[in-house]
Amino acid sequence: MISIMRHFTKRDWFAVAGAVVLIALSVWLELLMPDYMKDVTALLIIPGSEITDILWAGSKMLLCALASLLVSVLVVIVTGFLAANYSFNVRAKLYDAVEGFSMAEINKFSTASLITRSTNDITQVQTIIVFGLMMIVRAPLMAVFAITKIYDKSAAWTISAGVAVVIVMIVLAVCFLFAHPLFQRIQTLTDNINRITRENLTGLRVVRAYNAEDFQKTKFEKANDDITNNNMKAHRIMAIMMPTMMLVMNGLSLIVYWIGAYLIDDAPLMGKAELFLDMTVFSQYALMVIMAFMMLNMIFIMGPRSLVAAKRINEVIDTPSSIADGKGVEHTELTGEVEFRNVSFKYPDAADYALENISFTAKKGETVAIIGSTGCGKSTLINLIPRFYDATEGEVLVDGVNVREYTLEQLHNKLGYIPQRAVLLSGTINTNVAMGTNGTEGYTQEDVERAVAIAQAKDVIENYPEGYEHPVAQGGSNLSGGQKQRVCIARAVCRDPEILIFDDSFSALDYKTDRALREALRRETAGTTNIIVAQRIGTIKDADKIIVLNDGKIVGMGKHKELLKTCEIYHEIGLSQLGEEELNNV
Repeated sequence: MISIMRHFTKRDWFAVAGAVVLIALSVWLELLMPDYMKDVTALLIIPGSEITDILWAGSKMLLCALASLLVSVLVVIVTGFLAANYSFNVRAKLYDAVEGFSMAEINKFSTASLITRSTNDITQVQTIIVFGLMMIVRAPLMAVFAITKIYDKSAAWTISAGVAVVIVMIVLAVCFLFAHPLFQRIQTLTDNINRITRENLTGLRVVRAYNAEDFQKTKFEKANDDITNNNMKAHRIMAIMMPTMMLVMNGLSLIVYWIGAYLIDDAPLMGKAELFLDMTVFSQYALMVIMAFMMLNMIFIMGPRSLVAAKRINEVIDTPSSIADGKGVEHTELTGEVEFRNVSFKYPDAADYALENISFTAKKGETVAIIGSTGCGKSTLINLIPRFYDATEGEVLVDGVNVREYTLEQLHNKLGYIPQRAVLLSGTINTNVAMGTNGTEGYTQEDVERAVAIAQAKDVIENYPEGYEHPVAQGGSNLSGGQKQRVCIARAVCRDPEILIFDDSFSALDYKTDRALREALRRETAGTTNIIVAQRIGTIKDADKIIVLNDGKIVGMGKHKELLKTCEIYHEIGLSQLGEEELNNV
């Protein structure tokens, strides 16, 4: 429970205190009921009792029951508020934690698991707060108070109640011992089924195109069977508890009355009525003791899963990002310059370096292109500039300052980043292009339209009936690949950054649009440094500097004509795309 309560706010603790007081009051009112029942029964069996006395005793019993109902409703209201407030706060902490994660932490947990922890896990904890608090407080109070009411009655009755309690505790312990590991697995299995479902939905077109429905169905059915079988085993074990509790309760009632029959039979005439009343009250209180332990049954069912969920939530919240804010930079002498000094990098837990001894400089206004075979480290290299990862060795400098010294906000305000996979959010063209901030008050409609024009998307967007308010579906699924790339480019240009980073961001464009876009960038963003990862020779041929990568190392650096003569790999890449004569004339 400590893992859950650590996120309680001061207001939550006030709610907890209020709930405990109300639960104690509710238990006290319930424990008065058998005493009132004893009074009513005594009046009914005693000759000469006045009807008004019986009605008054019954009225007190009714008022006690109504008061108990009212207090129980208040308990539910208070615990509901506590659970909702807890979920709100923890969900916000989880969101903030994930937002601060680097790619290393995202990959460590996986997207599917983070979604499960932010939704299903929080729901599990919310449930245990609502019901668990009532039962955890209520059960011990009811058991203790009820025992104090009956401990001085017949020894035989007390022993029978004690034996019943021991049996119940043994059953609870055995069930918990076998069910706890199964409940611990449920959340991990939920992660797995969420991952497969998400994978199937996002890749639906590919699955259908390759007639892979049966293959995906088999994967889903296996995950579904795993979680179903695990749940069935856990609930079969827990199913033993309720029948056992009922057997113990009914058996205890039978034994109490059986013992009572002997005691009443042996008692003198004047004491028989008193013994009968004591037997009735003892039976009620003894059953309350057993009921208190039956309440713990729910805790043993929900508790293990909720505690595992709380642990998984805390794992995310307590995981520090490997990319921490620097102290901040007030002023830089340079503007729009990127420098790599002897940079080497390897991914967490990887044995080999993805990049080795990378050194180059991109000065203000220059266009630096990076080309190489698939998997040679091009995207990895440019991901070090916005600090999606940190260099393992060496330094990455922006405007002459190590990127580690900037706050992430300062660093990102200098950059316009276009990822390899075009990412759009649900909304409109306007909200996607004018997304975020670059440290200014925001973007005007003129800024958006200028950026869209540079990205060669103006004609397409203005042909929509809604224009710039054209809706964009989640992931930009209602736009073509080229349209998504151009909107992403417009979003980066709209920031008016010092440095533009293109991670193979022209791949979905036709050659005519590609050329027009590069000319517009050169004309409209003349003072901006461009770092371009590309596969096409035609895209990068006019760059001020072309860097050729191979197996994470620089094997060539220079201009297009120069590299054709001095870098064999660059020449081979060019020949794979163009003929010898065409390549030399590019």
